[in-house]
This record gives sequence, structure tokens and C-alpha cells, in this order.
Amino acid sequence: MKDQNHNAGPLTHVLSVDVEDYFQVEAFTGSVDRKSWAQWPSRVVASTQRVLDLFDRHNAKGTFFIVGWVAERFPHLVRDIQSRGHELACHSYWHRTVYSLSPEEFRQDTRQAKQAIEDAAGVTVRGYRAPSWSITKACLWALDILAEEGFTYDSSIYPIHHDLYGVPGAKRFPYMHSCGNGLKLREFPPATLRLMGTNLPVAGGGYLRIFPSAWTELAFRTFENNYRERVVVYLHPWELDPEQPRIGGPLKSRLRHYTNLHRMSAKVGTVLSRHSFQRFSDVLAAEALENQASPHFEVDSNHKDIPEHAQAAAQQSRGTR
Repeated sequence: MKDQNHNAGPLTHVLSVDVEDYFQVEAFTGSVDRKSWAQWPSRVVASTQRVLDLFDRHNAKGTFFIVGWVAERFPHLVRDIQSRGHELACHSYWHRTVYSLSPEEFRQDTRQAKQAIEDAAGVTVRGYRAPSWSITKACLWALDILAEEGFTYDSSIYPIHHDLYGVPGAKRFPYMHSCGNGLKLREFPPATLRLMGTNLPVAGGGYLRIFPSAWTELAFRTFENNYRERVVVYLHPWELDPEQPRIGGPLKSRLRHYTNLHRMSAKVGTVLSRHSFQRFSDVLAAEALENQASPHFEVDSNHKDIPEHAQAAAQQSRGTR
């Protein structure tokens, strides 16, 4: 039996949201001290509900990677996300880049965030995404810690060149990462297109918001027709909030953050109307069932055998359908 990715039928892609407030982004860390977060007018509840309503209109389900600071202060938002059928996952507590932390600082931050989300909703969190895709070659030890802390999968390694993040040369499609401690972690890279020997980012965040829609649709066609792989789409609630307060900062940061905010809702709506989506937990559940049905089937170099504990990631989604 073959993996769904290589069947002839239409693919169901993966939809994800990084739930953070507009003042918590890496672009403005030089302008907004984390100690002052509580003093800023929060817009994360309203902007996330805007995302939820948009998803509801298209009957789309996704995975919401939530900053622990947000979950602790707005537990009703976490419960609202879950009650609408979405998966809850972790996006750190303080939204600090992983490569700026020591292993122990990263472990404590991750534990605090995971606990805040689980306390708010009463479910086990199995997925993690680093702030600003900041698990790089310099801190792959973070994957060992995630596996030790009970996470089943990660979606933090961006296989591109970038001034703030990226692991150039990393695998572009889902794979099983073998940790140094003997544990395993499923890795889901965000989508890229490969042109002229270079991986180019597509269909997520600023790349979805700023780049032409034709580029995004080229990605979907290529993934569906050539790669037979799912596109991992991601966005942030603040990207659908064009009225958010403006924060001073470097020109490059302001351009990345504020360009096309007024167009993002329509762009996301178009993508949702043209393609089908699911949660990461749905993918893991399907892979676990596939592995049970045909335990000896082989997959390509980007797909290793699925561990038994992958089934645990499906438990949350089964309880929220």
C-alpha cells in the first residue's frame, strides 16, 4: 500500500497558524521589550477569531501553534480554537529565537508554554514550531529536547537561505528525524519550490502575503502534479489585521511586517476556496494507520517508518472533530 502522497487522487494540504500578537514578532524585538508586553494593547483574540471565522466559512481545519504567553492570558481563546475543531500546538512561551537560548533555557521555555496550552484546553500538546523558524544547524539539539518533552512532531526547519533562519540543504518534504538521544521526531518543513538549484519559499506568511498569487498557485500545482506532496501553509493572525498599531523599527522589518496586510484575508480566502486542508494530527493519524495496515511498506528517502507514538498525535484531533 502506498503513502497517500503518491496516490493519483487530489491531495489534502496542511493548514497552520502561528498565534502571536503583533508586538511579539521577531522583527520588532529591538523596539518592544518582552517585559513590556502586558502594557501593549492586545489584538490577538480579535485577530485570531477573524482567522477562525474565515476557516469556518471554508470548512477548513488546521493546526494552531500558540505562544504560551498568549495561552496563559487568554485561555478562552485556546478553548475557542479547540472547540472549532482545530489542533492545538506549541509556539514557545516568550517567542525567543531558539538559537539565542541555551538548551536548559529552551527546555524551560517549552515546558512553560506546553503547560499553559494544556492547562487552558485540557488536551495533550504534541506539535511544536519554533519562533521565526529558528531551529538551525547551530541548535539541532532542540529536536532532542522536544522528543524528550513528549512532542511527536516539529515544523521548524525551513530549508532555505535567510538572514534570520533556515537550514539550507535540509530535506524539503516530511521526514523522520533521528535524535541524538535515540528518540525520533517527525519533521514537517514549510513549502518551497526549487528553481535553478535554489529552494524558494512559498505559500506562507509574508511569502503568501507579499508575493503574487500566481506564485502561490504555481506552488500548489507543482506540489500536486510533480512532487505529489502536501503544501504546508502557515499564517499569523496579525497578518489579517491591517488596523494594528504601527511600531517603529528598521525599514526592512517594517516592510516585511506591514506590506499587503489589507490583502491577506482575501488571499487566504482564495487559497482556502481552491484547495482542501487538514491538521498535522490528521496527517500523523493517517500515517500511523497506513503503517499498521502495511508495516513493511517502504517509502522514499524523505519518508522513514512512522514510530508507534505517532498515533498519540491523533488523539487530540479525535477529541475535537
